[in-house]
Amino acid sequence: MKKMLLITFFCFAAGRVYAFPQAPHNALKSNVEPLVYLDSYNYDFEGTVKLSNCSGSIIKFIGQELNDNAIVLTNGHCLERGLLKPGQIIYKKRVNRRMKVADKNKRFHRITAKEIIYATMTDTDSALYRLKETYHDLERRGIQAFELSENRPQSGTSIEIISGYWERGYSCEIDGFVFNLREASWVFVDSIRYTNSACKTIGGTSGAPIIESGSRLVIGVNNTRNMSGKRCSMNNPCEVDENNYVTVKKGASYGQQTYLIYSCLNWQNEIDLKLPGCKLPKS
Repeated sequence: MKKMLLITFFCFAAGRVYAFPQAPHNALKSNVEPLVYLDSYNYDFEGTVKLSNCSGSIIKFIGQELNDNAIVLTNGHCLERGLLKPGQIIYKKRVNRRMKVADKNKRFHRITAKEIIYATMTDTDSALYRLKETYHDLERRGIQAFELSENRPQSGTSIEIISGYWERGYSCEIDGFVFNLREASWVFVDSIRYTNSACKTIGGTSGAPIIESGSRLVIGVNNTRNMSGKRCSMNNPCEVDENNYVTVKKGASYGQQTYLIYSCLNWQNEIDLKLPGCKLPKS
């Protein structure tokens, strides 16, 4: 059976949870049935994105104009055609991918991505899509973008992780940062670990924005969880410190930082991997 995504996806039958290596359904073609244990917290879904296999968010760089084409942030492992290899990036590739975005009333509207601006699963697990629609087009539908933070997040920060795929959210804090997070062949650097109390993310939440609570500021992107306590394997990432000591935290959930994107933005707010000081992985 083909391995698909870093985070195990779920189906629910006879009241039990079973893991499968692919999403339980195409979220653009079927309605998500609410899970019985979901909390009733009133999360702000405006600008959250539903992909066929993952979650995402409409983000805006500081200084972007309303007439600019809107940008979607998600995971590098959420692309349509399988997983990227370690060391592989995608840069400025034309696509035609359908998605949906929520307005302030949690109604989902169709949108279309026309380009993968950048995507990788090396050091981080991030992808940026450029939409056909502009920020102004979205505002006319009652949709405001999140702002992408240019600052490194801090331990102890209260956060919300809001999934467009499942139309649900989580609230917890940043528990700390991981020097290297190893999952099968992939290594992620300076990953965000959440407190386990309330952010036990599930499959389909991959790519959801990590939002600083009480704001619309995105400080990272959700990407994986150690599902069964195994060591450094698919769906079971392990933590590796500066001395190469490995720790396994069963049930721990993780995200990736996004502030380094700003190091690669030119004066037009376009990603330029040749820019001096650009810290994103390059091919």
